[in-house]
Amino acid sequence: MHLLNLGILAHVDAGKTSLTERLLHSVGVIDEIGSVDAGSTRTDSLALERQRGITIKSAVVSFAVDDVTVNLIDTPGHPDFIAEVERVLGVLDGAVLVVSAVEGVQAQTRVLMRTLQRLRIPALIFVNKIDRRGARYDGVLRALRERLTPAVVPMGRAVGLGTRKAAFAPGRVPVDVLADHDDELLAAYVEGTLSEDRVRATLVARTREALVHPVFFGSAATGAGVPELIAGIKELLPRADGDPEGPVSGTVFKVERGPAGEKVAYARMFSGTLRTRDRVPFGDTRTGDARDEGRVTAVSVFDHGTDIRGDAVPAGRIARLWGLAEVRIGDAIGEPRKAHGHFFAPPTLETVVVPGPDTDRRALHLALGQLAEQDPLIGLRHDEVRQETSVSLYGEVQKEVIQATLAEEFGLAVGFRETTPLCIERPTGTGAAAEFIKKDANPFLATVGLRVDPAPPGTGIAFRLEVELGAMPYAFFKAVEDTVRETLGQGLNGWQVTDCTVTMTHSGYWPRQSHAHQGFDKSMSTTGADFRGLTPLVLTEALRRAGSQVYEPMHRFRIEAPAGTLGALLPVLAALQAVPQTTETRGESCVLEGAVPAARVHALEQRLPGLTRGEGELESGFDHYAPVVRGDVPSRPRTDHNPLNRKEYLLNVTRRVGG
Repeated sequence: MHLLNLGILAHVDAGKTSLTERLLHSVGVIDEIGSVDAGSTRTDSLALERQRGITIKSAVVSFAVDDVTVNLIDTPGHPDFIAEVERVLGVLDGAVLVVSAVEGVQAQTRVLMRTLQRLRIPALIFVNKIDRRGARYDGVLRALRERLTPAVVPMGRAVGLGTRKAAFAPGRVPVDVLADHDDELLAAYVEGTLSEDRVRATLVARTREALVHPVFFGSAATGAGVPELIAGIKELLPRADGDPEGPVSGTVFKVERGPAGEKVAYARMFSGTLRTRDRVPFGDTRTGDARDEGRVTAVSVFDHGTDIRGDAVPAGRIARLWGLAEVRIGDAIGEPRKAHGHFFAPPTLETVVVPGPDTDRRALHLALGQLAEQDPLIGLRHDEVRQETSVSLYGEVQKEVIQATLAEEFGLAVGFRETTPLCIERPTGTGAAAEFIKKDANPFLATVGLRVDPAPPGTGIAFRLEVELGAMPYAFFKAVEDTVRETLGQGLNGWQVTDCTVTMTHSGYWPRQSHAHQGFDKSMSTTGADFRGLTPLVLTEALRRAGSQVYEPMHRFRIEAPAGTLGALLPVLAALQAVPQTTETRGESCVLEGAVPAARVHALEQRLPGLTRGEGELESGFDHYAPVVRGDVPSRPRTDHNPLNRKEYLLNVTRRVGG
């Protein structure tokens, strides 16, 4: 039995979940096709998904096609839930990208295709809704080539477009796109010696290499084209690989809570076999550190439409795991694989959660913590002084979903403050500071000197040493580095500081000492707490001397609208601080591309239909951070002990002021 872990991806409302239902019905897993509108689909199991008719959480369902077992993962299509898609991509063998025959290539379609190509994930394209009025064949194929990739291979034609009798007529595979990647194939074609078997074998090979993308047309509603798609999934996409006898290695892509509140991890195994009662390390795939260890108490694997309890999960399979209480999304199980990093941009918005009149704050904090387990990019930020919790967001729909989830699953009523942009800070120059043991006003038994230098955008934070590594115990250096990274979470204006290098220039400590015939005397010996206490004071002083600039997130945008609406669009874009960079007229339509502050994207989405007679199409996504040059510099309240105020900080940290 072969295995294939398959993702279904699409822009919202392209028919992704409906296609999943039709696939399950076609292979005999379900007897009746569920409806997204009626809230009866197999993979949209959350009450909120059924009510809103959108996918919020990825769901796994399994079915067999002859000798191939397919683990199908249905993913969200709305851009506010792109983090959920990101977690799934790293565990896929192949994908089906769904495109509407009516709307064609949409904003999220382009984002998803770019990511599939960057990760070299083999993908088929299914053009859905050929039975709907306004469905197109030539126009959609042209849009696929122009806006997604020229390497598309139509597997036939759509006939009877726009009617309930619309169907897919398989045809001969065109050779031109395949020949772009195969000189021998081109030569055989020119010489007239090319066989259908050779063309088919080349199509399979190039699809599995993610060099070409076969295109099928059909309708999830009527089933047209679905048998051909199923045959294409079996023939054209690669099988899961991995040695069941090798070292245990897997990746967690989803975490949920069971009926008793226990953690359940969804994991793809890439190597080895994980068994019940095995004790395994798990941790961050980006660092390779084993953060924790746990014993697997139960395993279930997906098979024939559901998950069934088993004793083991071998390489290639997806399973649900119980017993790993501290596991997080993105963790490696066993030996870590090479991490891809983030595929999509981070959230660029933030809001404060406001508890309702009868909402218990402690219960709300716990509930938000559980939601953050399921979606790490929610990015909780708790302010003890103001008793406030902030969450980071991709958009307004995500905010509505958090509100509804807290009400339905936890019985907690909340509101939100106005959504604000999630800014960053970058150093503008070089600054250095140092404090020495028992000198001036240093109350800590530690010497720390730090220099802050700006680094190129996108490089993050680097920590370097200009002192000998053997000058003091490694644990003290580690305490300084960890505290540096934590302290840079809040810069001079309260935002995350990034794109800088922090260099340790001075170090010093008092070795472990004790009085004669007595035990360890903390007042005479340096501990890690001394370095953790002193580092924020030195670092913030160095940062103050370096200076910092606040940057706001900017989205690139692309608007396609009737050319006659351009005059109404431009003044509104200017009012929203959007800057058009290119304008192109294509017949009766125009295309504007440019940059807009992330905080203004939602307003642009709301204004666009009225400005363009309902015909405007907006595509946007995070592009870069730009310095804030207008108005007051935005700041964010601090949630730490405020090392910018030495007296306040020392009162909080040491309960005494040095000096």
